Amino acid sequence: MRNLTLSLKQWACALAVLAIATGAQAAEYGDLTGQFVLDGAIPKLAPKVMKGDAKVRDPQCCSVQDVSNDTLVVNKDNKGIQHIFIYLKSISSSQIHPELKASKKKEVEFDQKGCQFTPHSLLVRTDQQVVVKSGDNIPHNTHTIPIFNKGENFIVAANDRVGIKMPKFTIKERLPIEVKCDIHGWMSARWLILDHPYAAITDKDGKFTIPKMPAGEYEFIVWHERVGYIDKAMKVVIDGDTKLKEVKVDVAKFEVKDDELAK
Repeated sequence: MRNLTLSLKQWACALAVLAIATGAQAAEYGDLTGQFVLDGAIPKLAPKVMKGDAKVRDPQCCSVQDVSNDTLVVNKDNKGIQHIFIYLKSISSSQIHPELKASKKKEVEFDQKGCQFTPHSLLVRTDQQVVVKSGDNIPHNTHTIPIFNKGENFIVAANDRVGIKMPKFTIKERLPIEVKCDIHGWMSARWLILDHPYAAITDKDGKFTIPKMPAGEYEFIVWHERVGYIDKAMKVVIDGDTKLKEVKVDVAKFEVKDDELAK
C-alpha cells in the first residue's frame, strides 16, 4: 500500500511539473491587442468624388455614388481610427513562431470598386504575391511607388475578376508604400511590405491583433498616411497575451484642411 501511495504522490508531482512547464512554454508567445482612438472632434470629410459629378473622369462608373475620403476613417460610435499600421521594423527569423515562419496565404488580393481601391491599406510579406483585380466596368492602372523594390505600373482591364499577379517583393520596406491609379488621381492606397508576420492594421473600431509574438521587449512603429509616424518606437513588453491601454491620437496630428471638410 505504501508503494502505491508513493507512486500516486510521484504521479501528482509529475503532473504539477508538467503543468508548470506547459505554462512556461505558453508564456513564450502571446497575442498583442490594442486600440487607437481619436482625441478630439471627428472631422467630417467631404467625398473625393461627389455622386452625380458629370465632370469627373468616367462618371458612368466613378460618380454613380460618393467616393469617400479614405485617408482618415474614424468610427463615429467609439472614435476608433482605421488604417493605422503597427509593426516591428525587424526581428530575427529564429524568434518567429513556427506556425508563422511562412505565410499560409500565398496570394493577397487587391481590388477596386466604384473607383476606389479596396482594401485601402494592405500587409504583404515577401513570400506572398499580390493579385490585382477590378470590379469596375472601366480600366484602371495600378502604380506602386516603393523605395527599395522595383516599382510596377500596369493597366487592369474592366471587370477583371481573374486578376494580374504581380512579381513578389524581394525586400522589406521601412514604411508603407503608396499605390495609386494615374487614370483616376484620387485613388490611392498604402501597402506595407515586410519579411516577417509581426504587423497589423487597425480595423473599423481602431483595434488590432498581432498573434503569437515571442516574449520580450519591443519597439513598434506606429504609422498613418496623414500623420507619418504616430510613434517611431512604441515600447511594448510581451509576456503572454498582452493588451495595451487605449492609445489616443490628437486630431490635430491629422492636419485636416478646411477645404477637405464637408460643407
